[in-house]
Amino acid sequence: MATSPFIDGLDATAARQRLWLAALHQLAIADGDFSPGEKQLLADELTRQLPGLSLDDLHHPGAPALVHRFGVGTPLAEDFLRSAVLVALADGHLSPIELEWLRHWSEVLQVGQAVIDDLLNAPTSRDGTIDIRCDTDQHPGLLDGVRRWLDGIEPADPAVARFLVRLIPAQCPFERDVTLFGWKVVHIPPMCKINPLYEQLVALRFRCLCRLEACEGSAGQPPLP
Repeated sequence: MATSPFIDGLDATAARQRLWLAALHQLAIADGDFSPGEKQLLADELTRQLPGLSLDDLHHPGAPALVHRFGVGTPLAEDFLRSAVLVALADGHLSPIELEWLRHWSEVLQVGQAVIDDLLNAPTSRDGTIDIRCDTDQHPGLLDGVRRWLDGIEPADPAVARFLVRLIPAQCPFERDVTLFGWKVVHIPPMCKINPLYEQLVALRFRCLCRLEACEGSAGQPPLP
């Protein structure tokens, strides 16, 4: 039986984008640490790509839906998992439930198993959280496989490229001291010192911008602001 290319009035491309954003939303709220900024980012991207829909309209996808839209062992499936790993590791730590979702998606889509295994074998804190920091020499090669894997992201879908550009900051946030009543409470180092994947994030953002420039230039559209 042939499968209709339309779901809920969306063509196949729009349905895939909706599924992609729904899965990233599922990952973002998994550990309960869903900041207003993250929520607004996803909401804005959803409105931009699929007008008329809100985060409340997103149904978190099951394994059959992921396989249907991304395939098994395909470059598209790998790009999806890469973007999920990127979102999960952006703040430098990985909660047990985030890691479980990544493991599940890797198993279902049959991509990225070696990288997920590296993360599963990473040392954890007392609450089971994996803290990924570049200022430790205990496991210097831990993220080498993840780095190479993320360096391979070449987003073909302009919608995904645009989302990643907005997700990744254009500049490294500067280090600063947080003071209260004139007393230094905490020192926050620059993001490039906190997150060892920062170079991968910056390089990926550049590739996404190049992709968008090529697509929008050929379509005669103004560049991304």
